[in-house]
Amino acid sequence: MSSQVVETSTITLENSDKKAIVVAINRPNHLNCFNTEVAYTLARVFSQIADSNEDELAAVIFTGRGKSFCAGADLSNPPDPLEQSSDLPECLANNPVYQMSRIKVPLIGAIHGHVITGGFELALACDILVGDATTKFRDTHVKFGLAPCWGLSQKLQQRVGPGRAKLISYSARPIGAKLAYEWGLIDEIVSAEAGDESSLDRAITIADDIGGQDLKMVTRYKKALTEGGEMELGRGLQRERQLGIAHYLEAIGDGATFLNANLV
Repeated sequence: MSSQVVETSTITLENSDKKAIVVAINRPNHLNCFNTEVAYTLARVFSQIADSNEDELAAVIFTGRGKSFCAGADLSNPPDPLEQSSDLPECLANNPVYQMSRIKVPLIGAIHGHVITGGFELALACDILVGDATTKFRDTHVKFGLAPCWGLSQKLQQRVGPGRAKLISYSARPIGAKLAYEWGLIDEIVSAEAGDESSLDRAITIADDIGGQDLKMVTRYKKALTEGGEMELGRGLQRERQLGIAHYLEAIGDGATFLNANLV
């Protein structure tokens, strides 16, 4: 068994022949609760991915070893909440969720078991979430007098709507996989039965599907979705047009985009 608290591996996708990077929290005996070492290591790993220029990279897959994705912070040595809440550059360097936001390719969460509080926030930092029948979300910030600092108060309501987000966060009630899927918290759900496709297997299949597309356009589409989603509709539409103009001006120069489009 690996002694690393975070494992990374690069895999070649079967059909597209492109690459995916799998990042896994590796503290299964602690339900993958993160301590300072885990948080800093995740931040460093995601920063390195964000700064890389790998043309063949289709997606990043984020998961956890063992029976849980991440059951929140390890209270014996949690990350400093003041540092994790700060926008100072030296603090953002150690913030895994901020570093995840810098990654240009799709980030797929392959989740299962406990997805609690800080682990909930790590999951919400992914673009696509695939869960299995064991997946259980819970936001316990109010239960223990903690303030969210990795985006849960904003991202959860974008996924499930403000009313349901308030219900989940104010009550600290657990949300099982079936309800999470019905509410849009999970994008796809797989069985947890032995021998069936796991959430990680399904995430790899999705990454392979992405790998079969024009990867430059995938990253540009992600940029349009991400930036536009943070704006009101009128400004978001304007931003889409700006990005579209930039894309097609480049395409006119190389001709490849229009040639490919004519073959569809």
